[in-house]
Amino acid sequence: MNGLFAVYRKELADYFSSYRFVILFALIAMVSFITSYMAGISLRESLAQDAKGSRFLFLMLFSTAGARFSMIQFVAFFGPLMGLFLGFDAINRERAQGTLVKIVSQPIYRDAVINGKFLAGATVITVMIVAVVLVIAGFGLTLLGVVPEVEEVLRLAVYVAISIFYVSFWLGVSILFSILFRSTATSALASVAAWILFSFVVFFGASAVANAVAPVEKEDVDLQTVMRNVRITEAVSIFSPMVLYMNSTATIIDPKVNTTKSLVLQGQWEQILSARFQSPLSLGQSLIVVIPYVISLVAISLICFAVSYIVFMVQEIRV
Repeated sequence: MNGLFAVYRKELADYFSSYRFVILFALIAMVSFITSYMAGISLRESLAQDAKGSRFLFLMLFSTAGARFSMIQFVAFFGPLMGLFLGFDAINRERAQGTLVKIVSQPIYRDAVINGKFLAGATVITVMIVAVVLVIAGFGLTLLGVVPEVEEVLRLAVYVAISIFYVSFWLGVSILFSILFRSTATSALASVAAWILFSFVVFFGASAVANAVAPVEKEDVDLQTVMRNVRITEAVSIFSPMVLYMNSTATIIDPKVNTTKSLVLQGQWEQILSARFQSPLSLGQSLIVVIPYVISLVAISLICFAVSYIVFMVQEIRV
């Protein structure tokens, strides 16, 4: 596509030279480092008490809660802000400054503009996530003195890839709003509103809907009502990208997690058989468990960008 690399390079230069990138990266890095440092201190004390330790102690640096939350939870709740802040003014800022007409009047195809902006934002997201994960991994090597195994490195790479798609979805959402709204303030407000809706309202509202349909607070509640409540909660919360991300990454980072279900009923023989298979899952087995969630995350990311692409291509460009 003619002009794609020029737009991509120009957007990268704008991102890396802006104060927005410096402030955002510093804020995310600071919180991530503090959380991981406190988790590392806690793990080191646990390791001192238990001489055998844990086989996957290095991965626990990302799944163990530090001050209030773990690294996985922090990226799940606040990672979307990274994508929203990078793309909420991607198009309408060009319109306001009158540069969008000048860009498309050059020998640059219109699709190169939207593709270059999204690829540049995804590249910045990749750089930020990889940098934070590498520094936290360095903390693990320093604080714990444990060299990660090959499987731990592979699991960490899968976690990084899932995180990139998750944040890139919110980048696509913010770019879509920047195309739909001419005002940068309106697109920013709409992006934050979408983040609150799909990350918090859906996540916390799922239990409220389940309790309204199948209440479990009464004393004489039966088992079928409890199971129905759990199924409704899981069915409603699955519409939140944050739930998709947390279910997939928690299973990848923690090999001891063998299911994403919150409630699994087992009979006597099932408990006896499952007790024989308490060893951690391999990476391939963990991928089989989370593959529906990973595919869903990739799908909604591509769909969101496709919608942005179509709207931008058919939209009239004028001063």
